[in-house]
Amino acid sequence: QVQLVESGGGSVQAGGSLRLACAASGRAVVMGWFRQAPGREREFVAAVKWPAPNTYYTDPVKGRFTISRDSGKNTVYLQMNNLKPEDTAVYSCAAATFIFGQPTYSRESEYNSWGQGTQVTVSS
Repeated sequence: QVQLVESGGGSVQAGGSLRLACAASGRAVVMGWFRQAPGREREFVAAVKWPAPNTYYTDPVKGRFTISRDSGKNTVYLQMNNLKPEDTAVYSCAAATFIFGQPTYSRESEYNSWGQGTQVTVSS
């Protein structure tokens, strides 16, 4: 498994920006971000697969969020712009050390390592 440490959460007004970081110790082939709002199930946000790299997003964040990877630092970032109150959630980083079957990169079951989560709060 891979150890993951997230940082960068916080509070911001609607329209603002935040950047989340997820530092990984160990080798992963895909890393992603999920979020869970109060009273709701955890949902996929974005993922990046290398070496291409290929990126994947859920529709509500397309055009606003950007996932990227710094291979030298073994860190994945989630740049979040034009934040909305509905983006409020605990954001968790996830990593997969292998890929199997027909991956979508959006299912929790495709990841075998998880970070502790970081709170993002967007006020209107």
